[in-house]
Amino acid sequence: TMAHSKALLVLENFIGGKFVPCSSYIDSYNPSTGDVYCRVPDSGKEEVEAAVKAAKDAFPIWSSKSALERSQILNKLADLIEHDLEAFAQAESKDQGKTITFARTVDIPRAVYNFRFFASSILHHTTECTEMATMGCMHYTSRAPVGVAGLISPWNLPLYLLTWKIAPAIACGNTVVAKPSEMTSVTAWMMCKLLEKAGVPNGVVNVVFGRGAKAGEALVCHPDVPLISFTGSTLTAQRITEKSAPHCKRLSLELGGKNPAIIFDDADLTQCIPTTLRSSFANQGEICLCTSRIFVQRGIYNEFLKRFVAEAKKWKVGNPSDPTVDMGALISKEHLEKVRSYVKKAQAEGARVLCGEGVDSLALPTGNQKGYFMLPTVIAEVKDESCCMQEEIFGPVTCVVAFDTEEEVIERANSVKYGLAATVWSSNVGRVHRVAQRLQSGLVWTNCWLVRDLNLPFGGMKASGIGREGAKDSYEFFTEVKTITIKH
Repeated sequence: TMAHSKALLVLENFIGGKFVPCSSYIDSYNPSTGDVYCRVPDSGKEEVEAAVKAAKDAFPIWSSKSALERSQILNKLADLIEHDLEAFAQAESKDQGKTITFARTVDIPRAVYNFRFFASSILHHTTECTEMATMGCMHYTSRAPVGVAGLISPWNLPLYLLTWKIAPAIACGNTVVAKPSEMTSVTAWMMCKLLEKAGVPNGVVNVVFGRGAKAGEALVCHPDVPLISFTGSTLTAQRITEKSAPHCKRLSLELGGKNPAIIFDDADLTQCIPTTLRSSFANQGEICLCTSRIFVQRGIYNEFLKRFVAEAKKWKVGNPSDPTVDMGALISKEHLEKVRSYVKKAQAEGARVLCGEGVDSLALPTGNQKGYFMLPTVIAEVKDESCCMQEEIFGPVTCVVAFDTEEEVIERANSVKYGLAATVWSSNVGRVHRVAQRLQSGLVWTNCWLVRDLNLPFGGMKASGIGREGAKDSYEFFTEVKTITIKH
């Protein structure tokens, strides 16, 4: 099989400014064809050890640079990624299964903007100062970078979420060891090729590829990594919390969601329906902010359902590189099976599948027959206790149920273990504010979805995570604050 493996892309770890081969590798699949197309290092303790050492060695020089110097380097890196935007978008689409359109318009532009945003915000933070005239004292605070940051990012928005961590970490003067998902490592590897040209000193950004149980665990357990930023599942986060507790690490955990959309009978359906389709099925429903529980007030329930299903059926599923396609492939065969199993469970419980999985047939192009595709799926008449209404499915599946009163829907929306995002649709301003106040949710969008101001806190309540990220929040997480008192 030597000839076969020659054609495959082989990634290498990036440690101390150099690409380093690994002793063993993991196969990575192209989700739209089902074929292995890339080999990813199966890193462990040894590789993480080398990366942490490189990061530790680079820390004194990097942390002593001025915010302006770091800012200029981040901006240069943003320019280089933007220059290669099309190549990055193609790679992200092929590696993750998302449509080329989504990668071009969302993933890669946002990755570029993450660097530009923190390059700018780092220049504008101020520290506090107070005076105690009676004691002849003044107090002020100073902030310093923490050290080596361990960054673990998921497979759904690979470069987008990795850069959302790397940018603030290095902007604040930390050095990093990052571990992207083994299923989507290509764009992180491509970014490593640009670091030197951007002026990032060797060892400031190290990327170790591999599995969570091996490479991720080694990173989390390393005594010289004082902080961990993780985006992924609640289950993995529990393990990270246990493993990092003996070292008193600081954690930022951005986890799953079971996000409700609440649609009142005075909602503008001409805007609500297309936006709710996007919030349910964008990126194959593989976004932690996707809507998976749609509560519709009884007066408009039937009309909403009819129009929503009719529009969902128009979504085109197919080859992600086709610019006319609305939805690409799911990340893996296992994940597709898991998502399908939820639809089967709903049917077994007596719910009605109105379109999509098992109801409509999916015609795929010749080369995509073995890919991991699924149609946008809408399920009605699901009980609130059902696992389909309680657990994060993370695929193109959404459940639509009816409600009567405002009081009732708030209680039902809050009755899950998650609390990441919610959307509220109503033209009544008072109601919008009332409902938003009472939802147990880190983010509430009203009459829109996924409109983000990176200045503002991002994160969830309950099982959706710990901590917030944003201009001020990320700065606070990635720096240590010191209070200094001077008596004069």
